[in-house]
Amino acid sequence: MNSKSKENEDVLFPNEKIIVTKYFDVHQDWSVPIPGFFIIASIRKIRSVADFTDEETREFVKLVCAIRRGMKDKLKIKEVYLFQREDTEHENFHLWIFPRYKWMKKFGNKIESVRPIIKYSKENMEKDRIIQNVKKGVKQMKEYMKNFR
Repeated sequence: MNSKSKENEDVLFPNEKIIVTKYFDVHQDWSVPIPGFFIIASIRKIRSVADFTDEETREFVKLVCAIRRGMKDKLKIKEVYLFQREDTEHENFHLWIFPRYKWMKKFGNKIESVRPIIKYSKENMEKDRIIQNVKKGVKQMKEYMKNFR
């Protein structure tokens, strides 16, 4: 199965959204075949949490906590890395919620391990079974988040 978009060969999961709120869009990382690698992106074109309104701040904190609880309860993901860069090429704020699985231990337990993990996943994990696991995780999280407010 190849779910890559013709427009962008790196896009595996263009439609795997978990929830879109008034201020944020939560989705599976579009190009990395790691189940539960979620991104929370601002709808408004801002680059920093310092630019959040009070309403955005409240929703963001609730959203991060709810997504993380769902990852723990539904996807059985015990640990994650949360990170955000303000010097990114992307036009809007986004927070990566990067799951840590047992198979990742060989890459180390520091932030520097993320790039090799992503590279490994792109080179070795574009398999039907893993793509289906990604989609299954998104479906479970959509269900979990359907009553978010």
